Amino acid sequence: MKVVLVSTYELGRQPFGLASPAAWLRRAGSAVTCLDLSVQRLDEEALRQADLIAFYLPMHTATRIAIHVLARVRQLNPAAHLCAYGLYAPVNAAFLCNLGVGTILGGEFEEGLLSLVRRLSRGTPTQPVATGTPYAPLAVQPPEEKSPSPVQARQPEPMVSLAKQSFLVPDRSDLPALSRYAHLVMPDGSHRTVGYTEASRGCKHLCRHCPVVPVYDGRFRIVQPEIVLEDIRRQVAMGAEHITFGDPDFFNGPRHALRIVETMHREHPQLTYDITTKVEHLLKHAEHLPVLRDTGCAFVTTAVESLDDRVLGLLAKGHTRADFFAMVDLLREVGLPVQPTFVAFTPWTTLEGYEDLLATLARLNLIENVASIQLAIRLLVPAGSRLLELPDAGEIIGAFDEAALSYRWDHPDPRVDDLQREVESVVEEATGNGGDRCTIFLEVWERLHRSMGRPVVRLPPVPAARPWATIPYLSEPWYC
Repeated sequence: MKVVLVSTYELGRQPFGLASPAAWLRRAGSAVTCLDLSVQRLDEEALRQADLIAFYLPMHTATRIAIHVLARVRQLNPAAHLCAYGLYAPVNAAFLCNLGVGTILGGEFEEGLLSLVRRLSRGTPTQPVATGTPYAPLAVQPPEEKSPSPVQARQPEPMVSLAKQSFLVPDRSDLPALSRYAHLVMPDGSHRTVGYTEASRGCKHLCRHCPVVPVYDGRFRIVQPEIVLEDIRRQVAMGAEHITFGDPDFFNGPRHALRIVETMHREHPQLTYDITTKVEHLLKHAEHLPVLRDTGCAFVTTAVESLDDRVLGLLAKGHTRADFFAMVDLLREVGLPVQPTFVAFTPWTTLEGYEDLLATLARLNLIENVASIQLAIRLLVPAGSRLLELPDAGEIIGAFDEAALSYRWDHPDPRVDDLQREVESVVEEATGNGGDRCTIFLEVWERLHRSMGRPVVRLPPVPAARPWATIPYLSEPWYC
């Protein structure tokens, strides 16, 4: 069986979502080609010869890119079976099947891919939905749902699997070199080669806007420590000097996480790493933060999303504005740099609230800690989003936009939507021209006050530069 695994985009990382299933399928005897279109051209010859072409869809951007690639792939090889797997596959199942995708796999997808290959080898493929079938966003059914969805009824593999898998060490043998991916920029301007792994998937929490929730529904699954550590060893041998842990929340299982970083540090004392975890977990597990610092954690990413308690409540984030301030103080006391991320524009954002966000970042000397794109992020409402459960969702959220793979919404104050588009344009242009975060921030601050129709207000006094004010950052900023 000839299989091509395709990744279109994954935040500048060498994709775990190709390397992990490649190990499973190769062990079973399949000839697997991994193709990462973020750094490689379309390998038309490999695609023409493939029996199965599977697209890895871990995020919104990757899915939109894959949709365009699918048409070309079908032209090159109309006989190949098409599969979509990853977080964004099941929530967009009906649409993807309408484009010719025959199998949809979400959650723990490795066993499903292996089952699919064995099924195709026996000559029992899934029939795709006919092109032209009306598309409607598909709500993912919980695992205990007895009556299958129209898509699930077409394949024996579960569309969403939350099985506890025994993982294999990812096979990165034919992926592009780590040096071709995003790198870590150090405060002195030097660069470090970055590897990427996952110690867990899913999340215990139910934040309404999070794309993990419709698939994992409050569950998380660990990757066995020995697998994670061997994956890291092999990436170090490939030149990795820093590891990004891609877990949705590294502290969903704190003992599991700490065991891994402590062992990793003993084996590779010069290796640095970064993690992502919730504000509430940083506060709850404060006693573990020195361990992160002492084992080489270069920075912590945390999804703050908003400094407005009403918005935080609507998003079900599990923390408050006061918690954010406590978290910043705590990490500074420990000596761990923080990189907050935000959903700066929501249906509930006001110009005054946005002004407060910017002023607070300046006052706390966090301008350099926040990637400029975070000042422009607009709330995404994908299919299956728990935001649709809000009582006033029908008044706020409009029709599903098939081209954007999200529900439309317009802010009741048109100035807010205009400002978001303006900020996004400023950030894209300035970033493309090598603009620094402070310069971009000041430009956004000025644009805000023009939108408010008043003179530019002087920013709050910014504390004098301190060691923690200049932090390492990845050359490809976190996005979606």
